[in-house]
This record gives sequence, structure tokens and C-alpha cells, in this order.
Amino acid sequence: MVELNGLFRKRIGIPANQKITFETLDNILRKTAISLPFENLSIISNKTSAITKESLITKILVKNEGGLCYQLNPLLYFFLVENGFNATLVRGEVYNYTMKDFSKLGRTHVTILLQHKGQTYLVDTGFGGNLPLKPVPLNGETTSSVNGEFRVKAMESDYGDYILEMKLKYKDTDWKIGYAFDTKRPLENLSELNEVQGIIVQHKESRFNKTRLITQLTSDGNVTLTNTSFTQWINGKSEKEQIDNIKFKELAKQHFGFQVL
Repeated sequence: MVELNGLFRKRIGIPANQKITFETLDNILRKTAISLPFENLSIISNKTSAITKESLITKILVKNEGGLCYQLNPLLYFFLVENGFNATLVRGEVYNYTMKDFSKLGRTHVTILLQHKGQTYLVDTGFGGNLPLKPVPLNGETTSSVNGEFRVKAMESDYGDYILEMKLKYKDTDWKIGYAFDTKRPLENLSELNEVQGIIVQHKESRFNKTRLITQLTSDGNVTLTNTSFTQWINGKSEKEQIDNIKFKELAKQHFGFQVL
């Protein structure tokens, strides 16, 4: 489908005729991260729709919205496949640091596995501010980017056979678990994404069905907007201000281009 390929390139700002190679994926992932916000506004406003390739194109590439992992990563997956990559979608379980355990939502994180020259890589543009911005090999090697250090290690658990670990720049002094995922259970079809969305929308333990959240990487840090606060990280320094609903609408439009009613 030419539509997705062309619209995706336009949204993240790359030429229509540029050849996408494994070596240029770093640039693609960085541009995607600073172009597509991680946000849950459709959930909070009760305007979710069934996940299809067409609905993802409409939401993110036509309406210029963002999304959560089960929307952002499948869209990137379709783009990669259309540009000749061997990729699959898999599900994972996010680690909850408050509970000191994996979340009890089930496998609600959706991410991408990419095959290249006999090696498997994790590719993720749907993990909020925790994005590696580069393909991360599944062999335990550390991958470094402007957002920190990332590695994937084999670890059998109830939640999969590998874990993503990260050490975010300016924020973490030690490695921490991001999520576990299962390489042996690739997504069979898009109906699984609707199952994920249903859990995120309805589950009482879901953190995405309670308050508005928009976060996005920037060229020099990241910005995060919630109902009550606006936080900017710029070159390792953070500024946080308390806000009201009027200010939320102003900042949503100013920083993310969202017209919030």
C-alpha cells in the first residue's frame, strides 16, 4: 500500500524516494520518536476504535495523532515490512517498579522483532520516554543512544523468554527492567491488538485509563504532559510545573499539535 509508506515518510520527515536500510534505521527510529507522541487521549475521551491497518493510518498519519504501544509499533511494523524488512510483532509484560514485579495486566506491551543477517533485533517506538532509538540485538550486547543504554537478555519467565533492560540517560544509575517478551509467540493477527486495547481500556490496574498522558522525545530531551503537570527535560535538566485544564489544552496544542476539547 503506497498510502502508508508515503504518509509515514511525510509524518516523520524523510524523502519519499529514500531507500530504507538497516544502517539507516537509527535515523528512522529517532525521527519517529520525535514525530509520533505516546498518548492516551482517545481512551480518556472514550473514542477508541477497532485496530486495523486502515484505522492506524487514519489515526496517526491522517489525523496526526499519536498512540500507545499497540498502535505505534504496529504502524512502524507495517512501514518496515513495506520497505523490505523481515519483521514480526510480539507481546510483552511491562515491569512495575512500584510493585517490584511485572504488571498484572497480561501481555499488553506490543513490540517488534527484526531479522537481519542472521541476528534478531528488538525495535520499539511505543514505550513512552524509554525508547532505545536503535535496534537492540537479542544477544545481550549494550546498545547506546542519546536516550541511554539498552540491552536484551535471555531470561525465561512466566512472561516470555527475553527481557529488555535500560539505563536512561540522566535518570538511571543502574540497569532496570523495562519489560519481558516472548519470541516464541509472534502475533498471529491484528485481533490480538484489539484484545490488548480492551485490557488497557477496561482493566482497573491499567494506568492509561485514568488520566490524560502525552509524552514525546525531543531533539534535546523529552516533554510529558498530564492533567496536573507539564515536565520538560532539556539537556539533562528537568523543569516541572503544575497546571490546570485550561493550561493543559494550551500545552497540548503548543507542544504536540493537539486540539483538545
